[in-house]
Amino acid sequence: MPRLIRLTIPALACAILMPVVSVSALGAPTLNSKAWTYTHDPANGYLSEIVAFDNASQTLWVAGVSGVDVLDARSGAFVQRIDTRAYGNINSVAIHGGVAAMAFEASVRTDPGNVRLFDTATRSPLAGTNTFAVGALPDMLTFTPDGSKILVANEGTPSTYGALVSVPGVFPRTYGPAALDPAGSVSIIDMATRSVSATATLAGVATTGTQIRTNTGMDFEPEYIAVNSAGTKAYVSLQEANAMGVLDIQSGSFARIVGLGVKDFSLPENRMDPLNDGTANLINVNVKGLYQPDAMATFERGGQTFVVMANEGDFREDDGDRSSAGSAGLNAAPPLNALRVSNTDSSAGNLFTAGARSFSIRDANGVLVYDSGEILDREAIAAGIYDDGRSRDKGVEPEGVELMEISGRLFAFIGLERTLQAAIAAFDITDPANTTFVGLMISNGDRAPEGLKGFALDGQYYLAFSNEGSSTTSVFWLAQLPEPGSLALTGLALVGLMGARLRRACTVP
Repeated sequence: MPRLIRLTIPALACAILMPVVSVSALGAPTLNSKAWTYTHDPANGYLSEIVAFDNASQTLWVAGVSGVDVLDARSGAFVQRIDTRAYGNINSVAIHGGVAAMAFEASVRTDPGNVRLFDTATRSPLAGTNTFAVGALPDMLTFTPDGSKILVANEGTPSTYGALVSVPGVFPRTYGPAALDPAGSVSIIDMATRSVSATATLAGVATTGTQIRTNTGMDFEPEYIAVNSAGTKAYVSLQEANAMGVLDIQSGSFARIVGLGVKDFSLPENRMDPLNDGTANLINVNVKGLYQPDAMATFERGGQTFVVMANEGDFREDDGDRSSAGSAGLNAAPPLNALRVSNTDSSAGNLFTAGARSFSIRDANGVLVYDSGEILDREAIAAGIYDDGRSRDKGVEPEGVELMEISGRLFAFIGLERTLQAAIAAFDITDPANTTFVGLMISNGDRAPEGLKGFALDGQYYLAFSNEGSSTTSVFWLAQLPEPGSLALTGLALVGLMGARLRRACTVP
């Protein structure tokens, strides 16, 4: 999954968001080239789910179920395949200082998982202690900025969810605890001692905010971790619960759980499409959206920490906590009758759906600073890549996040999981409260970007993205992004008209 990266290389005197080379005057920029694409081996379980960059060897490590494919970051040439099936299914990989950390779930995924360390130079297990037992279903892991610790999000999904305990057909519904539900937790691995120094759980932690879902038949399930620049605090998405856990890394315990509230789709600029009717049509509706972020990243401004969230939304794996809004007891009329809503939050005339169809920026206390409103769905429709078959679920499903600082400005790249072609939206978040949409990067032949990773080579900026739907890994080449005041798509159109000399200077390597 994507990580926070800061790049301060002098900017190139080139066009923006290359290889965006053509722009429709009526819509979003259209991408028709990229640096490279590599196709993995899904028939044998080598998928493209999470991508990490190793600066020492200048390689990309792409994890997916059966193992890791190591690729040359410049060309996409295959370097080596690391078969990790003996350790379990691989869920994540992160790299720092020549060490690759990999997270594996057990064959019985309610059993403890494990983390293993590899040397990126030899691409073999790291010398010394290199294996650590962690919580059940470790789904994501990340290093602290100084590399001294590894934080592991142990999702702990139950084998069978808790049964309905409220009156059938009456909403909101309540579910009892699951019979076998490993505690969601975050394991902290100390790299100095090569040991698990703490396992932070969420039972009994103080709560703030609103709309925390606790009656869904499962425990809190950590999904993703973002660490502040000082390496003292971690912000943990508790996706299904619509909450964020704040972890004190030094004490190894959670300080609080913050409910993220809801988004009101009846407000201007918050339109959504609730119907899979073959026509993308954004309208205001009397529906609330649970933010339920997946990937997150942090950045600092004015001594404050901000958290960027991709508000994908999620229900239980068995979908037992969702219903169509037109179901008996909810009785929603068209156009809301097909919309999938939360059983545990919704009642007749008061509907809550999963996800906000947006990305958000919040402060360290969870206070909303910016939300992209309807921009992601709207721009996907304008570009002709919106998947109307997902309208009653979660729209374009923003999932991945990567931050890159280029020429003194900070940009957020948001991967959209459910579009007809892989798409990544770019925003200038230099001033968080005045965030601006830059453009939509579209990649023909790729589907469902899961993980994003920015990196720099030879004075050039790149964005790698792993595509779960197409089992491909691709790389965009990024040049200088636009100056403030020139972020409109009309500015992008001018880029397409620049002369041959500029085009030669910005040729994809």
